[in-house]
Amino acid sequence: MAEKEVLLTPEGLKKLEDELEQLKSVKRREVADRIKLAISYGDISENSEYEDAKNEQAFVEGRIMTLEKMLRNARIINEDEVDTDVVSIGSTVTLKDIEFDEEIQYTIVGSAEANPAQNKISNESPVGRALLGKSVGSLVEVSVPAGVLQFKILDIKR
Repeated sequence: MAEKEVLLTPEGLKKLEDELEQLKSVKRREVADRIKLAISYGDISENSEYEDAKNEQAFVEGRIMTLEKMLRNARIINEDEVDTDVVSIGSTVTLKDIEFDEEIQYTIVGSAEANPAQNKISNESPVGRALLGKSVGSLVEVSVPAGVLQFKILDIKR
């Protein structure tokens, strides 16, 4: 089975590379030191510090493997590739929420970079998927668990 392509902006790539470097150079060492300290307490069969450190080590190693796989399968979306005629990954879209008569701005990113708190939504999310390929002036309906959201696309930029 082919591995899934991970779509990233240059900013997202840097963020993942920085996290990987932090885990490999700092966090691994910290966890190894915690394990050594816990072993120095003696019997590890009932040593909660040892168990906690081993669990953290497993988490750190798992995250390192995940990040390495994501970076191996990364495809970078450069700003100059972003089309401003239609919504695509990397687009920043200004929408009008028809129901609440409010303007919202979202940046469409790959799932690895999605962060709704920063208005970065995944191209795989219901709203992101519905916006892809649409142009300024389009009315977009999105089925969500709470019902149907309606948006009008006001602007598309890089």
